[in-house]
Amino acid sequence: MSIDSARACDGWRDTARAISELAEHLPEPLLPLARVAYNYRWSWMPGAAALFCDIDPGIWRRSECNPRYVIEVVAPHRLHQLANQREYVERLRIVASRLDAELAGASAGTSISPERPVAYFCSEFGIHCSLPLYGGGLGVLAGDTIKAASDLALPMVAVGLLYRQGYFHQRMDADGWQHEYWTNTRCERLPAVRVTGADEQTLTVKMVIRGRTVHIQVWRIDVGRVPVYLLDTDRDDNHPIDRWITARLYVGDRHTRLAQYAVLGIGGVRALEALGIHPGLVHLNEGHAALSSHERLRRFLATGHSFEEALALVRKETVFTTHTPVAAGNEGYSQEEVEPVLGDFIDDVGIPRRTYYDLGRVVVGDDREPTNITPLALRTSRAANAVSRRHAAVARAMWQPLWRNRRVEDVPIGYVTNGVHTMTWMSEPMQALLDRYLGPDWRTRLDEPALWAQVEEIPAPELWKVRCELRERLVKHVGEQSVLDRLGRGEPPAYVEAAVRTFDPQVLTIGFARRMATYKRFYLLTRFPDRSLSLLNNGTTPMQLVVAGKAHPQDQEAKNALHSFFQVKRAPLVAGRVAFLEDYDLHQAPKIVAGVDLWLNTPRPPLEASGTSGMKVALNGGLNLSVLDGWWAEAYDGTNGWAIESTDGDANAQDDHDAAALLDLLEREVIPLFYRRDADGIPVGWVQRVKASMRTLIPQFTAERMLREYAATMYLNG
Repeated sequence: MSIDSARACDGWRDTARAISELAEHLPEPLLPLARVAYNYRWSWMPGAAALFCDIDPGIWRRSECNPRYVIEVVAPHRLHQLANQREYVERLRIVASRLDAELAGASAGTSISPERPVAYFCSEFGIHCSLPLYGGGLGVLAGDTIKAASDLALPMVAVGLLYRQGYFHQRMDADGWQHEYWTNTRCERLPAVRVTGADEQTLTVKMVIRGRTVHIQVWRIDVGRVPVYLLDTDRDDNHPIDRWITARLYVGDRHTRLAQYAVLGIGGVRALEALGIHPGLVHLNEGHAALSSHERLRRFLATGHSFEEALALVRKETVFTTHTPVAAGNEGYSQEEVEPVLGDFIDDVGIPRRTYYDLGRVVVGDDREPTNITPLALRTSRAANAVSRRHAAVARAMWQPLWRNRRVEDVPIGYVTNGVHTMTWMSEPMQALLDRYLGPDWRTRLDEPALWAQVEEIPAPELWKVRCELRERLVKHVGEQSVLDRLGRGEPPAYVEAAVRTFDPQVLTIGFARRMATYKRFYLLTRFPDRSLSLLNNGTTPMQLVVAGKAHPQDQEAKNALHSFFQVKRAPLVAGRVAFLEDYDLHQAPKIVAGVDLWLNTPRPPLEASGTSGMKVALNGGLNLSVLDGWWAEAYDGTNGWAIESTDGDANAQDDHDAAALLDLLEREVIPLFYRRDADGIPVGWVQRVKASMRTLIPQFTAERMLREYAATMYLNG
């Protein structure tokens, strides 16, 4: 295979070499397995993950489903066994042929071209559980976005950081206190390559941080058609402090976090240049990469443009998505904090200090005001959007001081409501059901309402059968995982055994799993404990609750809420009706969102920018009960789930009102509807509501719809 010289430095050559090296472990009939392993397209291709799991399910599970690791460590005789199985080889041929055909296909015919792609910058990417580069919803959304870009053949490259220790792992003790720990990722065992330059030496870019030159190397991971470039400072030629810059996601130290933003934004622009990639548009997904605008401004100034001309050129090629509806979440730094970290870079930009800092200030010229990444991103972008209709109203009010001569409703922040990647989050049993009733091409028509109207024709017994299968799978997982978690905490034997003995696949199963931020109001579930316990323990119409999520290490209030929740376990019968699954991540999430009957979401409005977990539940025939905030405020129509209209004013009164409304809905509507069965044991009313949910929500909240909207309203209107 000849190497395209135009791609000599973008990592393509390194990936081809890595595939060849991995193929050396494989017998001839299994050679295509190597190139499948090196492209995460397998993770949402029907039947592809099973190819790796079938090699050795134990190794697959213990490796966090890492295909390269499985191939490299499994006994050679096992690979030779599979090479002699005609059925396995044929499955591999089909998957590899489909991958090859997709990668060879033409890009979408738009003004965004492979020569000038969208460069999508984000601080985290939730692509797959084997890549611990995410902490929560922002990263999962970013992963879903680049998968949708691949499906739609939209030319895109992604830029992020390679965190050697990723986000923290969670362990709960017997008293309900969270403990955090970190583990090192063996990057050399991932399906990733370290990019080399034309001289075949490791490609690096450099910048000065804290007065020292920092060398940044670049890794490439392929996600379908989209290459993801990850920046890494863990090199022997860097100072030990600088090697730590890319160690952990959302590190607590502010100076290190600012250094991360510099590596992502400034280093990311320099890396793309070194890779030979010249984006036609930079999409800043949240403000963490906003310093990329300073670097691009510096480049235009260096070529002789005036400041006004350079700023206009940066704006012309930048769009920005804000995700944070609270002022405290939009990070600002004083000049005294910035100078020790980035003073040398500011000297190099070529503009006065005040001008530099004012780009990130709400009030221009106020030297007392910190420079903030969100105003910087807003000032240097041609278009900005929030992530739901309600969030847009909040964002316009929050940032109206940047446009003092405009009314709040005229502030130029629009919205593109988030969506989720359908094939990642829809379970295989549900996909198989839709294969039978929606036609062979339904995966290419995901945002067409007419397609989803056909859900009404699915016989209720068949849809209910799939729902029961998914619930049973979740109950099995909960039993196995709860035993391990409870044993690890040193819980009493009776409490350990209760998870397996009494968690029931026939019982209404409710889920609450997400990042345990305080505003999510996890504590509403136990605000009126007597009422909650009576619903759990009703002998004829019980419910069971699956809970998961991590509190940020510095969020003591959220940790206290988790601790309070754990105290409920001492109540009678709770051990078998409530399960907390530790260390919530992308390995557990698909099982939970597929298996629950009802998803709870109780944020304090208007602090939920969008939320996406409930969209994933809808893909699998689960229903939502949510406060009318974020995406649910524009999704709920009275037939497709349940809603709580929160009150304004005092927080305690609001919590009392919303907790009571939650329990009222469960007691009077949700539980009776679930257990009301016809002569064949089918909850006809429940299934009808499931159909309404799928019909109305799926086409509206896919990542495919979201990305098409970005293309039409943000990308192509420069």
